[in-house]
Amino acid sequence: MKKALIAMSGGVDSSLAAKLIKDMGYETIGCTMKLYDNADIGEKCDKTCCSLDDVEDARSVARKIDIPYYVFNYKDEFKTNVIDRFIRSYEMGETPNPCIDCNKYLKFEALYQKAKVLGCDYIVTGHYARIEKKGDKYLLKKAKDDTKDQSYVLYNLTQEKLAHTLFPLGNMDKKTVRVTAKGSDFINAEKHDSQDICFVPDGDYAAFIKKNTKKEYKEGDYIDEAGNVLGRHKGIINYTVGQRKGLGIALGHPVFVKSINPLDNTVTLSDNERLMSTTLIAREFNWISGEVPKNPVRCLVKVRYRQKEQPATVTPIDETSVKIVFDTPQRAISKGQSAVLYDGDIVLGGGIIK
Repeated sequence: MKKALIAMSGGVDSSLAAKLIKDMGYETIGCTMKLYDNADIGEKCDKTCCSLDDVEDARSVARKIDIPYYVFNYKDEFKTNVIDRFIRSYEMGETPNPCIDCNKYLKFEALYQKAKVLGCDYIVTGHYARIEKKGDKYLLKKAKDDTKDQSYVLYNLTQEKLAHTLFPLGNMDKKTVRVTAKGSDFINAEKHDSQDICFVPDGDYAAFIKKNTKKEYKEGDYIDEAGNVLGRHKGIINYTVGQRKGLGIALGHPVFVKSINPLDNTVTLSDNERLMSTTLIAREFNWISGEVPKNPVRCLVKVRYRQKEQPATVTPIDETSVKIVFDTPQRAISKGQSAVLYDGDIVLGGGIIK
């Protein structure tokens, strides 16, 4: 009998994934990754995905479907590889996506290694995505339910990881997941979905960064693209490319954040048209096939999670970086976000916008 370790957040998705895997005949072990204490991020116990209630919900489901359940402490790894990277990215004038780092370093590295120690053949999560094998290669594909698809945050998976990962919800939609969970009498069948960024549930990134670094971020100049001073900003961590609201400046016409320069502590403002660009470089690039193409690739590319894929030509620069040229200009391409490549519903790979 094959053995599977499933990451259970306490939510309905991972809970149903655990039941489905057991029903498929796998020897199933449930676990919750303890990533932080709510007191560490200044939140009450019931507001985030690492609350005591979530652990108890996961434990309740594990008991109901009769599988062993454990809580593993990964607070140090989460701080180093997710929270600290998140903070550094904002300090560098970038806009990070910590969910990508959490998947890369925690779920599909730290927990993956734990699964091997426990003698498990597979790691299982409640992600909405699919894995298929074609010839001798594994493919990462979009979920059947395009409105819940999470393939964008999984582009760092390798052939080895795909061979030992299962996504039981890949062919399901959220309504069916909830109905099935309710039919199984799960305590969390109607539970709300977790926050996009679990450790900043109120969305106030700047306050979170200041609390964790105990630093004050100096005011600096708003400038235009010619370098003319337009006013004063409140510290670069408060801004993201494309932002219009909350700038605290009136110039008689709409202006947006075009770029953020941590070296001279300036924020460049422009009109909306100047936010459009066709070219980017992506670093830390992962080709899921494990093979870097020898020639330019025509494909579709997303530069943020909720964006519709856009046609582009991708040219490898070296093994870990690519140049992407879009057919049509894209708005507010942001350093620190990820560019993810698609061939239809197949994820080719992705990297961080440089």
